[in-house]
Amino acid sequence: MTGIDLTGKTALVTGGTRGIGRATALTLARHGATVTAVGARPSEAADQLAADLKALSSEHSVAFADVSDESEVSALAESVGALDIVVNNAGVVSSASLLGMDLDEWHRVVDTNLTGMFLVVRAVLPRLRDNASIVNVTSAVAWVGMPDRAHYTAAKAGVHGLTRSMCKELGPRRVRVNSIAPGIVQTDQVAGLTPEQRTRYANLAALGRLGEPQDIADSVLFLASDLSGFVNGALLYVDGGI
Repeated sequence: MTGIDLTGKTALVTGGTRGIGRATALTLARHGATVTAVGARPSEAADQLAADLKALSSEHSVAFADVSDESEVSALAESVGALDIVVNNAGVVSSASLLGMDLDEWHRVVDTNLTGMFLVVRAVLPRLRDNASIVNVTSAVAWVGMPDRAHYTAAKAGVHGLTRSMCKELGPRRVRVNSIAPGIVQTDQVAGLTPEQRTRYANLAALGRLGEPQDIADSVLFLASDLSGFVNGALLYVDGGI
């Protein structure tokens, strides 16, 4: 997406070292924002992202925090300065039936995908400038449902409820909060699909293909920019027309 200039703005991207988060961090950086991308822990993917960001500017950085851990989120917030853009993308997924799912796994998925967004936003609120933009990444599957993903879909549906309340509370500060709902995107989560499964999932979309991380990153860029200055509390599906 061309014509968007984020020069002078600072951005925090959780779940930022792989897939959608990586594409988002690099896209915001290429459009002028100073970016801190957050991963859960050090990894080769984080090292590669750090190198790619450094090639754009030495001002970008990669940090680490478990977004479901209040103390780690607090430490992360203390390490960043004023913020204009917050992208809550950190998430995990697993497969477990209702009868087979233990409470620890329920909490792991819900705490990362939903509670983590609350913790991050609460921690960085004092650092948000006026006219800041928060983008919460949910999932189109939350409004469809899926067997063996009750924990994941419940958390992702909750993300938009959280978004709607946040937009009401933060709107008077001129802070916008929106949700983006990706469809099936070519990330690590779908790397194990067979060619037949990939074709079947691609055909679920009216456009007849799987999404790319860049498709989502470009939509986040729109919501983070002044082009969406009167968009608040919205849920933007980026799913190819499922």
